[in-house]
Amino acid sequence: MAANPLAGSADSLGEPGRDAGGPNPLNNVYFGEQHLHTQNSPDAYAMGTRNTPDDAYRFAKGEAIKKNTSGEMVQKKTPYDWVAITDHAEFMGVFPQLSDPSSALMKKGKDDPIVKKILSGDPKQGQEAFAEIAVQLTQLQPSPLFNDPDIIRGVWKNAVASANKHYEPGKFTTLIGFEWTSIPSNQNLHRNIFFRDDTGPAVPFSAFDSDKPEELWVWMQSQRDAGKQVFSISHNGNLSNGLMFAPRNSEGNPIDLAYAQKRPKYEVATEIIQTKGQSDTHPALSPNDEFAGFEQQYSHLIGTNPPVLGRLNYSYVREALINGVGYQEYLGANPFKLGIVAGADAHTAFSDNEESNYSGVHGLVDATTKTRMSGAAQTAGESAVNFGSPGATGVWAPENTREAIFDGIASRETFGTSGPLIRLRFFGGWDYSKNLVEKDSFVAGAYKGGVPMGQDLPAKPDKAKAPSFAVWALKDPDSGNLDRIQIIKGWYENGYPQEKIYDVAWSDKRKPDPNTGKLPPVGNTVDIKNASYENSIGDNELMTVWTDPDFKPEHHAVYYVRVLEIPTPRWSTYDAKAMGIEPPAGVAATIQERAWSSPIWYTPDPGLVNKAATYPHLNQVSN
Repeated sequence: MAANPLAGSADSLGEPGRDAGGPNPLNNVYFGEQHLHTQNSPDAYAMGTRNTPDDAYRFAKGEAIKKNTSGEMVQKKTPYDWVAITDHAEFMGVFPQLSDPSSALMKKGKDDPIVKKILSGDPKQGQEAFAEIAVQLTQLQPSPLFNDPDIIRGVWKNAVASANKHYEPGKFTTLIGFEWTSIPSNQNLHRNIFFRDDTGPAVPFSAFDSDKPEELWVWMQSQRDAGKQVFSISHNGNLSNGLMFAPRNSEGNPIDLAYAQKRPKYEVATEIIQTKGQSDTHPALSPNDEFAGFEQQYSHLIGTNPPVLGRLNYSYVREALINGVGYQEYLGANPFKLGIVAGADAHTAFSDNEESNYSGVHGLVDATTKTRMSGAAQTAGESAVNFGSPGATGVWAPENTREAIFDGIASRETFGTSGPLIRLRFFGGWDYSKNLVEKDSFVAGAYKGGVPMGQDLPAKPDKAKAPSFAVWALKDPDSGNLDRIQIIKGWYENGYPQEKIYDVAWSDKRKPDPNTGKLPPVGNTVDIKNASYENSIGDNELMTVWTDPDFKPEHHAVYYVRVLEIPTPRWSTYDAKAMGIEPPAGVAATIQERAWSSPIWYTPDPGLVNKAATYPHLNQVSN
């Protein structure tokens, strides 16, 4: 299928690495990384990473960089438009100073058992050091040796300076940020914190200051009161043991109106996929979703030994989005008004999002093909083959500047992918014409007649019967063709969450089964032995205008898009081919890469809503 020109020029597609023109009022897409660690993160350093923020920025821009843990030169196939380094606030940059014999810290800490393990160069001892550092974090008992505020303040100042040095407005953007690493009892509540300016805070807020999200929001408000613009992004709900999107606050009290109004003021998005798996949904939560099992190998809570499996309920994004509209119905506010992003969480300084270009994410532990395929490589008890390749985030913004990228994420006009640079547009309105997406004026008409992803539908006109959604997807030229576009709808009915998946556009003129309504599989061209595939199936581009056939104006609802590629080899299959062995058991040899849009929400006129007597999934009872 021929590529649609969209706004009338290739620039409107947001090609990475292109030269900047003037701001595009219809927005370009800019691809980047919002979750990355360098040697300044204590766990990265403990696992052998010595690559710096400077290395990370240069790699993202397309330079070939030497990876210290393998000695290999690594390079992205397609440069990014922007990147944020989010080193852990806790112990930030302390451990690199321990390798400097002239530093005062090294003189004080040379006999510390953790320091000795880190400096041994032995991956096994590095893993032991990582585990001991994690204990200090989960128990909120930092060693005074490692938690030196003066050192952390100086490291942060240098990190900000590095970000500003690499910022090239119009060509390459750096966002200033850090990770707040709350992990009570090994339950992941991590957030990445981002600033719009070129300074950020004087010092990052860490979990040692407080491990409660509500206290993080208080600190963020203090930054706003001081004139700064700041937001947070949550990640790895799949490893939160049901805490990330729980129906209760940190004190164990049920979510109330104040909480539901406050959380989205500070938390604008959530990371739907990264190397530790996808947090969209799980087969046990979405049994009718035939694609829910994607990248679900990572199975236990971080740092648990023996491994502990986490709770599924309240750990996944789809469930949270649907519960959010339940809260909107019950309380009048939605605590989970979240945009969608994706990322790496690589602890190497490198965000290599291409399956065929994967080089590991955890220092010495998985630095080479041989170590990854050995079966012995583990990070915190999890086999190296269970980690996925990094995801990528697309931001729709008028230009590639720090302010525009920040504002694009804050407004939730974002989407996440499992790695490929799939381009995705999603709009909602009440009177889109069926042929809207076929017009050169598609984007202008979609903005004018509705809202983009991340927003609320306008109030329903009296004569409107149901909302329509315009969706368009274009393949990554270096990845697989597109299989289908799906719209996932969630709503509450009689106090219970509901979901339904609609295939709305697909390739190869397939026809849904007349009995089940299911679309036949697209096929599979992957040659596993040679780790290759052919783009002889699927389409380059898919687009449609879809009207909800099951719309009920009295029900709050949320809609988001999932785009699927045809099957292609997983990174572990490429590694197996390089070694001349069979792909590892326990992980899929082929995968269907994908993209997820931010949602569009529908809120009915209050006079149409009939509250349920109880909302069991929200642990709420109506008055």
